[in-house]
Amino acid sequence: MNESLPADVADVLAAVLNRDTPVHIALQRQVPHLSVRARCTCGCGTAYFELDTSKLEPAPTDPGTAVAAEAQLVTEAGEYPGEVLVFTQGGYLSWLEISSWSNDTEVTLTTARHWLQTPS
Repeated sequence: MNESLPADVADVLAAVLNRDTPVHIALQRQVPHLSVRARCTCGCGTAYFELDTSKLEPAPTDPGTAVAAEAQLVTEAGEYPGEVLVFTQGGYLSWLEISSWSNDTEVTLTTARHWLQTPS
């Protein structure tokens, strides 16, 4: 875990970037160099990153803005209240977004940590 990242952000990134694909491996290498530049003010937990790209290789993603990783959230009751998306810009980690699909269930970074269902 990266000490400069808050634990909630680091935990969710680790869970979503847990696959051994070339994109995920390259993004995992970037995580120790990340810091949170800003967070969404609505309370969802979306985090925008600061990253010094001068010493890192970009991930093999779209050269523009791309969703490089995603995971659905599943409650104990089997409901799907939202998802976590990891965005890159030019192959570099840019932000972690917590998306809600439900007006009935609060989706935050804290709940995302608990409900993450990563693709197999």
